[in-house]
Amino acid sequence: MAGRIRDEDIALVRERTSIEEVISDTVTLKSAGAGNLKGLCPFHDEKSPSFNVSPARNVWYCFGCGAGGDAIKFLMDAEHLSFVEAVERLAARAGLQLRYVEDDRATPRASRPQQGQRQRLVAAHAAAVEFYTAQLTTAGARTAREFLAQRGFDRAAAERYGCGFAPEGWDPLTKHLRQRGFSHDELVTAGLSRPARSGSLIDRFRRRLLWPIRDLTGDVIGFGARKLFDDDDGPKYLNTPETPIYKKSHVLYGIDQAKREIAKQGRVVVVEGYTDVMACHLAGVPTAVATCGTAFGADHIGVLRRLLLDTDAVAGEIIFTFDGDAAGQKAALRAFEDDQRFVGRTFIAVSPDNMDPCDLRLAKGDLAVRDLVARREPLVDFALRHVISRFDLDTVDGRVEAMRRAAPLVAKLKDQEKRPEYVRKLAGDLGMEIEPVQRAVLAAASGRPADGGPARSARSEPAVDSPQSMVEREALKLALQEPVLAGPMFDAVEATDYRHPVHVVVRAAIAEAGGVAAATGGAVWIEAVRDACADLAAQALVGELAVEPLRIDGEPDPRYVSVTMARLQWGSVTARIRDLKSRIQRINPVNNKDEYFATFGELLSLEQHARALREQAAGGL
Repeated sequence: MAGRIRDEDIALVRERTSIEEVISDTVTLKSAGAGNLKGLCPFHDEKSPSFNVSPARNVWYCFGCGAGGDAIKFLMDAEHLSFVEAVERLAARAGLQLRYVEDDRATPRASRPQQGQRQRLVAAHAAAVEFYTAQLTTAGARTAREFLAQRGFDRAAAERYGCGFAPEGWDPLTKHLRQRGFSHDELVTAGLSRPARSGSLIDRFRRRLLWPIRDLTGDVIGFGARKLFDDDDGPKYLNTPETPIYKKSHVLYGIDQAKREIAKQGRVVVVEGYTDVMACHLAGVPTAVATCGTAFGADHIGVLRRLLLDTDAVAGEIIFTFDGDAAGQKAALRAFEDDQRFVGRTFIAVSPDNMDPCDLRLAKGDLAVRDLVARREPLVDFALRHVISRFDLDTVDGRVEAMRRAAPLVAKLKDQEKRPEYVRKLAGDLGMEIEPVQRAVLAAASGRPADGGPARSARSEPAVDSPQSMVEREALKLALQEPVLAGPMFDAVEATDYRHPVHVVVRAAIAEAGGVAAATGGAVWIEAVRDACADLAAQALVGELAVEPLRIDGEPDPRYVSVTMARLQWGSVTARIRDLKSRIQRINPVNNKDEYFATFGELLSLEQHARALREQAAGGL
């Protein structure tokens, strides 16, 4: 295949890549013991972390959805990259120069016919950022510079956030990028240009202030553009359209700069606009992010939960800031509907003067922005107060109707231990007795699904409850995680000693991959075994066993391997002994004398072997 990366270079990329660093760009990882790390899986929704990373072996596996692999596979799944694109991304990260094979000859990168689509689109956006930021210093961008200055942002702030200006004219950016080697189709696919009625290409953004929008890794994937001139008949804000790399429901502006502080503080502040993010960061609230031209939704929640490590054991803080006007209050109530998707605590921070963070910083300084966040209140309190305020509580009808509208909010609280307290609070706010309010909340709660959410589909897993199955798993883990240690002891045990059918397939794959004694370990070895597996269930199990901790405190040693392999064989031998005893009972020694004594001799030999294995297993402890 033309343009194939040389195998030696792929192996070097795997060797030089820290899987912990790659995954930490997307998922907050915490220690899980035995050198492993754990976090919330980015590939399915979960409340408790089942996503495991083994830095020592450079592999990852999710016990919740069964996905797993090395750093290359993670980027392929998380960023929707091809294999080549993922390798190229990691090579660039590690500072490695890749060599490509074309017609069985090693060729330099320049002769490669075509890069992956994502890499080309990201490169086009990077070139666009250079063009737009340079334009911000020109005479035609005076209005854009004044806009930033009037909102308290100097040149250093504009440079920090990559602010730029789309100049007047139909196609200055398009011409610039075409001269840089980007094709017509690439510019349209990237959302940087669009076809005109004449058939030629024109720029998507004209005479606007621009903010580059970056993903978690820092790559620019789109732009947000603000109208500056009254004769511009477009919307106030215009964003990049949906593209292969820009999905507005997944994107949060400022996430690239905020992600480490979000993970460190266990807190995120959700604001409404680009200038609000800038104002918060500059005022000392570095965890601020904003949506990009769309409402805050489930996909945004998924991104933040993984950064917050938002689990039953670790509850983060999610703080929404909205204007105090009607639109802001509506957005806050919509946020409360999403509140149940978080495990952590959700809050709202509304300025008493109904100012957004940018205006607040401009009017009252950095301290006022920090105080705004510090004065946050629980989102449920805000939602209840807003609902109640719509009714006349001086009348019976008003109090009853307010109770009916507010009761479902209390019923939706995910922390059921808080419900009685909020029942009492609601009764006090309404001026009613507790009993009718309690009945209303219980009635509202009974109308919800019993489990409070969608049922998770069950995933079939190899049985792990029997002693034999558990010791088989341990033996396979040793082969995958510690091949140098397990070596000949593992290979000496026959595949017939494995009873579980999926374990049998994995054991055969290990032999197919060259055996444990010849392996050096790491992601390359694990991938070789995975590739040799004959079915998908075995492939998934390899990923699982590669990160599952060994059942030993401390580091394994040869004695532990010996004990494990002895226990494995002992389980298999005792099963064969039971089969032979049952067979002997069915043999007539008078009519089948030779078969009877042959079987009896085999039984005695196996029983002697079983005693030796039992002593080996027990003596090693």
